[in-house]
Amino acid sequence: MSPSDHSPPLPLSRRWHWASQQAISFLMQQGIENPQVLSLAAGFVDPATLPVAEVQRVANEILGHVDSGRAALQYGTTAGSETLRRALIQHLAHLEKIPSDRLGITHEQLLLTTGSQQLLSILSEVLVDPEDIVLVAAPTYFVYLGTLEGVGARVVSVPTDAQGMIPEELDRLLAGFAQSGELPRVKLIYVVSYYDNPTGGSLAPDRREAVVQLARKWSRDHRICILEDAAYRELHYDGPTLPSLWSYDTSREFVILAQTFSKTFSPGLRTGYGILPRDLVGPLSDRKGNEDFGSAHLTQSILARIMQGGDYQHHVARLCHSYRRKRDAMLAAIDTHFAHLPGVHWERPHGGLYVWMTLPDEIQTGFQSQLFQHAVKQHKVMYVPGELFYAGPLESRRRTQMRLSYGILDESSLEEGIRRLAAAVRQQM
Repeated sequence: MSPSDHSPPLPLSRRWHWASQQAISFLMQQGIENPQVLSLAAGFVDPATLPVAEVQRVANEILGHVDSGRAALQYGTTAGSETLRRALIQHLAHLEKIPSDRLGITHEQLLLTTGSQQLLSILSEVLVDPEDIVLVAAPTYFVYLGTLEGVGARVVSVPTDAQGMIPEELDRLLAGFAQSGELPRVKLIYVVSYYDNPTGGSLAPDRREAVVQLARKWSRDHRICILEDAAYRELHYDGPTLPSLWSYDTSREFVILAQTFSKTFSPGLRTGYGILPRDLVGPLSDRKGNEDFGSAHLTQSILARIMQGGDYQHHVARLCHSYRRKRDAMLAAIDTHFAHLPGVHWERPHGGLYVWMTLPDEIQTGFQSQLFQHAVKQHKVMYVPGELFYAGPLESRRRTQMRLSYGILDESSLEEGIRRLAAAVRQQM
């Protein structure tokens, strides 16, 4: 018998209510319902860059022998492939430009996850109780804002400028929580440290050290951790090479470093990883073990061989060359089509996948705005509204910004997409 109007109500949890109605679902729905639309919204990687040949060769090597094939197809461990974790310690040493024996960690402090999003999720569940406080940049990665809503967190925005999160504002907020007696509820500071999603900017070098020092300063009766989301770290095209926040945490107690293969190699392999303080390894492993017993072992086995054979480094170099050209194509198109529109500003990123644009105050960009509706329905182009990237009530957010991605479209389509978007903006003017 199927459910009817007379069936008893289904008692969904508070966590479902907190996590419901996330914007990512609406954006995916728009893409499906409007297949002719050029998407400047999708934060996907360029399909032309996906490493089909490399993965096929390594998969054949693994599955071509019974013993290695059976091992890869069996359950792994909760922490993940030891071979891959050891390889990633060497990779981290390369990124940090120091010998691996000076990192101050071992592979046992590295946890492999199903993409970095799973790490962000289980970390939030382990550290944050309902009504606990998490400090984030304004703006910041909107999917993680949804994750925090899903655990009932109180998300507080820290003002930013072109150099990223402003340490003086972070210090002021923490001092306010101390004065009000709420400091014990502050559990986490979240920072997208490289080529931020959405702005494309990076936290300035002097501010990286300052943020770590502030976490130490205000960790009075409990430790306030920093979650450094470095998903775009290796997508560096020009400009300075920046040290991680993690590198300033010499005690290795305050900063949790999250990285992923999704942007730099293949999102379909669904593998991310976290570098954890030693006393956080057990709690996260316990939570992850309850959830999945360990992420996919076959994909970890593939990535371990990719890393050991040098294919990964070659792929990232080719990827950066491709994305640099696409970034330049988008910026050139913006210069052509937006330069003469009054009150329009945009950022020029040194890496990542995004350009952040601000429109005049009278033009809103949200899903229900005339601009978004006309852009999708009439001009056949889509972007991500900037208001999604802010915490707090809608009326308190900036509502005239948009995130533009050059990840998935080719160079000619990027030029056409920007031309269409400029036409939609001119129509609103």
